Amino acid sequence: TFQAASYVIDIYRRKYEIANGLLDFATYLCMFPQLIAGPIVSFSEVKDDLHKQRKISLPKIEWGTTIFVLGLAYKVLLANKIASLWNTVMTAGVMGIHPLTAWLGSWGFSMQLFFDFFGYSLMAIGLGRILGFKFPTNFKNPYCATSSTDFWRRWHITLGSWFKSYVYFPLGGNRKGMPRTIMNLAITWFLTGVWHGASWNFILWGSLYGVVIILEKLFLGKWLQKIPAVFCHIYTMLLVILGWVLFDTADLPTAFAYAANMFGAG
Repeated sequence: TFQAASYVIDIYRRKYEIANGLLDFATYLCMFPQLIAGPIVSFSEVKDDLHKQRKISLPKIEWGTTIFVLGLAYKVLLANKIASLWNTVMTAGVMGIHPLTAWLGSWGFSMQLFFDFFGYSLMAIGLGRILGFKFPTNFKNPYCATSSTDFWRRWHITLGSWFKSYVYFPLGGNRKGMPRTIMNLAITWFLTGVWHGASWNFILWGSLYGVVIILEKLFLGKWLQKIPAVFCHIYTMLLVILGWVLFDTADLPTAFAYAANMFGAG
């Protein structure tokens, strides 16, 4: 959906010429390696490879296979195993669990989600390289971030780029004064939450990130630059882990009860 929308919008903006026939457009839209889980690819990133005769070479196959196997290992050996932590905690129920158990479960989901999604992205990039396409990087050590703004520059990069290019910048970005910038950020993050799912959990998850990033833009970001990086990292990971709890619990009461248990208030 995002790739089809970006194509139509870019053609309207006259960013590039239309695809060279239905086959090129269909290949771009339904490209096998990244169709299921991304990364989100714009037509401009693959149009040259679609139009020219791609060459399959042993170095490309070697590089692509290496990346694919690494992604597969992240998915099968790490993500699928770590997932048992979160699944076990949620199966037992969130009421009255020990704070350490709650933190262990939330940490497990955070790592499982990262290795799962990062693994899929690496597999797509590797397969794309074997077939002669160069897909964009989708993750850059997101759990090393020192602010929420920094985290979203590193996590699911192609999704953030899409919302910047087709929502935030068309609304005016940060070019029309701070009040308008705040409104544009709020709209963008509200839509980001809605896109992830049609429930209050996702809407609140996106909206809370919008609030935090607005605060970092107003004053919190400058304050974070003045304190040791380790505290910035703790602050970021605390928000990220709490955000993932909100993201993956069944409903808001369950999410609030789980978060309360994490801090001994359950």
